[in-house]
Amino acid sequence: MLLHNVKQWRVVVFSVFWGIYSDFSAALFSLCAPTGSQYQTERDFLLLIPYLLPVFGPGTRRDQDEAKCQDEDGEERVASLACGDVEGRLNALFNRVQAIQKKAGQFDLLLCVGEFFGTTPEAEAEWQQYKTGAKKAPIHTYILGAASQETVKSFSSADGCELADNITYLGRRGVFTGVSGLQIAYVSGREALQDPPPAHCFTSKHLSALVAPLTGNSKFRGVDILLTSQWPRGVWHYGNTPEVNTKFCGSGSVANLADHLKPRYHFAALEGAHYERLPYRNHVVLQENAQHVSRFIALASVNNPAKKKYLYAFNIVPMKALEASELVKQPQDVTENPYRFCSKDKTGKQRPSFNTTEEEEPAGQFFFDLSKKQGGGFRGRGRKREGDGRGDFQRDENKQPRRHPQPTGPCWFCLASPQVEKHLVISIGTHCYVALAKGSLTPLHMLILPIGHYQSVVELSSEVVEEMEKYREALKSFYKSKGARCVLFERNYKSQHLQLQLLRWCPFLWTAAPRRISRRRSWSKLRSNRWS
Repeated sequence: MLLHNVKQWRVVVFSVFWGIYSDFSAALFSLCAPTGSQYQTERDFLLLIPYLLPVFGPGTRRDQDEAKCQDEDGEERVASLACGDVEGRLNALFNRVQAIQKKAGQFDLLLCVGEFFGTTPEAEAEWQQYKTGAKKAPIHTYILGAASQETVKSFSSADGCELADNITYLGRRGVFTGVSGLQIAYVSGREALQDPPPAHCFTSKHLSALVAPLTGNSKFRGVDILLTSQWPRGVWHYGNTPEVNTKFCGSGSVANLADHLKPRYHFAALEGAHYERLPYRNHVVLQENAQHVSRFIALASVNNPAKKKYLYAFNIVPMKALEASELVKQPQDVTENPYRFCSKDKTGKQRPSFNTTEEEEPAGQFFFDLSKKQGGGFRGRGRKREGDGRGDFQRDENKQPRRHPQPTGPCWFCLASPQVEKHLVISIGTHCYVALAKGSLTPLHMLILPIGHYQSVVELSSEVVEEMEKYREALKSFYKSKGARCVLFERNYKSQHLQLQLLRWCPFLWTAAPRRISRRRSWSKLRSNRWS
């Protein structure tokens, strides 16, 4: 039977070649190989497979990945594994790692966050096997320090050291730079609730000492990896919600640390849950230069009963080896920075900071004085102002203006959002921009929108209102030059983002075709809108 498929021809040729070569190699081996050799002809033949596969068929997935990695500026990626709380289950962890390496290829390092040692007799017995050299970790393993008082005894020193063959303790906090240039910042333990802190805890002063040397360098762009035992508080803002109690989860100091160090990957544990947050940007769009995105991954404990993910595999090219254009690429699902959500946490306490000048002031307070007509009622703080009794507003001028609200999800009208239809944008100003309507109601239907995320006109600052007014006057002049008039109205119903819509006036919409639009209904709707 004729073979019409090219792939079938490859299989046949390869099978014939295999049979001929195996017989030939067996005969040659019997003549040339020394007696008792530890090598076998089958193993020798396997050495040819990487050279034969490109001829007879596609390479393996691992070969393709390596070739792809080497194409980028000649730099190879660092194949890494991250793990959650081990809690003394060393055999289960390393058996799993060996199975992964047998299937996917060799990894360069394993990073363990959370509690590495356990407190049970079984966990202690397993550790003694690795400590005495009876067993050896199959991969270079780097661990964090104790996160509880019970496991402090497992670490003989606060400084990093090698605890066993292929198992290295990084230390309480610091920065580790590998041979490849990969930069890893790490913080062990939990945030202290008292001063001085216990041996397994840290304070904001400790993190400040870690951050200062890095951010003091003008060329600092961030770190490749950040390892912490605790979650950063508020990391779920603007992103997907984790399956943990967010009211008591995380540390404010760790959140501030992540905001300053701008890690490309941030791993944490201790909560017994797997949570992979959407990537978030480290810059303010249209106000700061573009920077790389960060990814936060929390991992569960090893061999947890719920089968939650506790191992995470990833390839990473060190930041120093990447070009700026490649580094700042933004994925489609990127969100705003969760750590700039607010200056206070949910408990009402001020978030710890490394630099007090960077903390945002609380929103300014307004007080309405009705004393002249209400008989000296409550006037709030401050001295009474002289006025005409029509309701004077009083504000503390030392306070900074209130930040505008941020989107709770994807927004089609935020200029920085991947969902915005950028081909419809006509003009971009400092605070606003003009775009054509995607589904226009009339010819020349246009929108004036704020670049920032505001839901209604009452939330706009004075400079945004002023620029909107300039755009409105310019568009009115444009319509007038076409011999037409326009209707201007605000839309904020069932929409997160304010839209000032301009429609070319077409009387036939309201007089003709009464079956399509009811006059009474149309007039009642238009009366509630803004007109120009």
